[in-house]
Amino acid sequence: MTSATTPISRRSFNRLIAGSALAAPLIGTRAFGQDAATFKIGYIGPQSGPLGIFGAHDSYLIETITANLAGGIDVNGTKMNIEIVTADTQSDPVRASQITRDMINSEAPDLILTHSAPETVNPVSDACEAGATPCLSTVAPWEAFYFGRGGKPDAPSFKWTFHYSFGSANFLNLYNGQWSLLETNKKVGTLVPSDADGNAIRAGLLPKLAEAGWEVVDAGPYENMSQDFSTQINAFKDAGVEIVVCFPFPPDFPVFWRQAAQQGLAQQLKIMQMAKAGLFAAEMEGLGDLGQGLCTGVYWHPAFPFASAAAGVTNAELAAGYEAATGAQWAQALGASASLFDAALALAVQAGSPKDKEAMAAAMPKLKAETAVGTVDFGTGPMHNCAVSGLAGGQWNKASEGPFQFQLDLVSNADFPGINLTSEFKPLAFG
Repeated sequence: MTSATTPISRRSFNRLIAGSALAAPLIGTRAFGQDAATFKIGYIGPQSGPLGIFGAHDSYLIETITANLAGGIDVNGTKMNIEIVTADTQSDPVRASQITRDMINSEAPDLILTHSAPETVNPVSDACEAGATPCLSTVAPWEAFYFGRGGKPDAPSFKWTFHYSFGSANFLNLYNGQWSLLETNKKVGTLVPSDADGNAIRAGLLPKLAEAGWEVVDAGPYENMSQDFSTQINAFKDAGVEIVVCFPFPPDFPVFWRQAAQQGLAQQLKIMQMAKAGLFAAEMEGLGDLGQGLCTGVYWHPAFPFASAAAGVTNAELAAGYEAATGAQWAQALGASASLFDAALALAVQAGSPKDKEAMAAAMPKLKAETAVGTVDFGTGPMHNCAVSGLAGGQWNKASEGPFQFQLDLVSNADFPGINLTSEFKPLAFG
């Protein structure tokens, strides 16, 4: 590989697929005849609305994957074309459910993929469960997917819908490891919304933080798209917290953080930790100097030593190719969405018959695949329908070079000890 956009070689590509425990290699260059069967994948996510930033990469990613798999795939000797159909949830859970049902009825996909917070993942998954259509999802805490949909801890709760992502244990591991790198009073203010994510975090993570020795100051649930966070800010100031961790919609965080700076909270903090918000460089650019030093979990990064079989490139190449083609900065959602297609291709081969939905559903609990976010292994998951992917620690810093204002540095690696860090973790420094 000689440049940032050079595809993986055929030998490397087949070796990557073999590492996913596939029974046969994917073939990305040989043209198949018109009579080849078609593996139809539905891809549903937010491309507009409050969560639309999670889908900003979709056009580039679909074009890249479609071009790489233009020759089709070989599934146990059966030649198959790939077709991808997409739909925009507009960040609306009701619409997410409706367009999923519409896609199942009109397009009859063999598999549906979805991502980006429970507000998308859960209604899409529920519609797939009702419509007897296999579904893979990612980028929402697995507890919000499983328990948020009524899953039971003592028995398999869903037949058709499976999810891999980080969970409360990953957040706990990340926060314990990263926050301990700085000297603080260990008082943590928690800004947690009243939604599926927030309910899972409040039930699963906050008690664990307290057990780990952090003094948790929970300001109580708030409604998404709130415009006034004075109550929470005053509670954090009065308690003397030096760390705040939050889980807001992306548009909500700037409202909170600007008010925190205006009311003196930001100057009090040493660590401002974000989840769901704070994943995108555009958010930092909108904040200007207030973006410096903010922290976020990292579920995908160009520096992660993984690759996407579906896109045919390494993580570093995927990011560089996106930036070269669009002029926009890479984002974590790009690699996470690529990993869905990696898992989908692995599932197709491991199931042996992608057109057989029963076979696909039966294969999902045993799915193991090498993806852009690392190994996805449902055989080792915390629940029948869930697998866990990890989190590294990231901090936004002003870029030292290049065309972009901010860079996301890797500053801790509790879940990924083999990943090299790119910067030292530094405290906030607002005067």
